[in-house]
Amino acid sequence: MALLGKKEEKTNIPLLGRREDESVAMRPGEVHTLLGKGSEFEGKLTFEGQVRIDGKFSGQIFTKDILVVGEGAHVLAEVNAGTVIVNGMVEGNVRATQLVELHAPGRVKGNIETPALTMDRGVIFEGSCKMENLGKMPPPPPGGEGRK
Repeated sequence: MALLGKKEEKTNIPLLGRREDESVAMRPGEVHTLLGKGSEFEGKLTFEGQVRIDGKFSGQIFTKDILVVGEGAHVLAEVNAGTVIVNGMVEGNVRATQLVELHAPGRVKGNIETPALTMDRGVIFEGSCKMENLGKMPPPPPGGEGRK
């Protein structure tokens, strides 16, 4: 419906664009799949796009894209992803090729390998973090042997 006789006002509100340096957590509405509260899943999860887990998941997760672990979620898994955003609980090793974001009241119990890590005050992280030469070194042998 068009209004006659009224001039449109232009606002100087910037549109949210897709800049590469923009935080992934700041991009609302892009979730492709949701494992909601109260749901439980066990197995191997492979996906493209962005997946958000708000329930319980145990197993393995593989993606080149974005995994979001929501507040109240419990993930017991080995995670290999492009970007991992944690607001809930993750037990298991996390390997991200781009970024790991840990937000309060998030908790990670396991090792993290990523070129970039952000961690808010109030996050609990029990494990070690490796951030250099990730693309050049072969994966460590099982059991952590071979390091001197």
